[in-house]
Amino acid sequence: MKKTLGWAAAAFALALPVSTLQAQALELKVADSFPAGHYLVRLMLKPWMDDVTKRTNGGVTFTYYPNQQIGKAADMLRLTQSGVVDIGYIAPSYVSDKMPLSEVAQLPGAFATSCQGTLAYWKIAREGLLAKQEYAPNKIKLLMAVVLPPYQVWTVKSKVESIKDMQGLKLRTTGGAQDLTLRALNAVPVRMAAPDAYESLSRGTMDGLLFPLDSVVSYGLDKLVKHATEGVSFGSFIVAYSINQSVWDKLPEDVKKAMDEASEAITPKACADVDKEGEVTTKHLKDQGISFDPLPDATRAEMKDKLKGVSQEWAGGLDSRGKQASAALKEFEGLLAAGGAK
Repeated sequence: MKKTLGWAAAAFALALPVSTLQAQALELKVADSFPAGHYLVRLMLKPWMDDVTKRTNGGVTFTYYPNQQIGKAADMLRLTQSGVVDIGYIAPSYVSDKMPLSEVAQLPGAFATSCQGTLAYWKIAREGLLAKQEYAPNKIKLLMAVVLPPYQVWTVKSKVESIKDMQGLKLRTTGGAQDLTLRALNAVPVRMAAPDAYESLSRGTMDGLLFPLDSVVSYGLDKLVKHATEGVSFGSFIVAYSINQSVWDKLPEDVKKAMDEASEAITPKACADVDKEGEVTTKHLKDQGISFDPLPDATRAEMKDKLKGVSQEWAGGLDSRGKQASAALKEFEGLLAAGGAK
């Protein structure tokens, strides 16, 4: 009952005129599916919330609901749109039917670091085609995002040294572009949200994962996997927090300014911290006995050649459905080039 009254009070506050809001404190609800202590909460979300509170002199505070307390990762778009939460962790991969074009930042081989992918996605999703074609129609506004470093293949038993080793492997993916990536290498994609991966892997229903380095530790998967590839980008994943557009529209202008400034400050810092954290995590995993196996030069070249067509296959499939995927791909690749991505 108390929670219901709290949400009703928040909704009432946001219905008040801007002049009234400026005269009182504002508390916003934030929710995600990350476990307590997840590195992206530590590196991005919490610093952003603290910065907004500081910039507004305590006028804006946040109540944070982690670990799927309010809903699963796939439900966060709906919960944010409906106002159950004000700000939600909305990963485009988990709502690919609603945000298919965002997967442009998750295609294989596009970039080598988190910051290269992040800074390009930030511009296209805040000001470019994705802002108009995906965020606006879904009635949400992007507040912060990190595109993770290139995904690798993690396996429980056998290590991957050739394309032949990939054949038939059942590997967890986020769906969409990652499914296309694995099929190009004759592996079997198993679409699954990150919080569900541990149980499936421990039961032996999968051979391994497509997963980002630091999240292997965050979800306890380092207790199960034994091998990881090195040397090829198997795609990526977008971690994004967005605010309900109606909530945003009703915020006082000084609060909007504070949030925008906090967002612009945290974006380059968070991706740089993610890149740096990967070096520490790699050493930690090696110390635990997980082997990082650089792919032979011939295998890398063969895989990269097979993965070249994934971007065009992805774009062509969406173009045929009336989506502007080729235009999104062109804009994203241009932003990557301008930023020096390789």
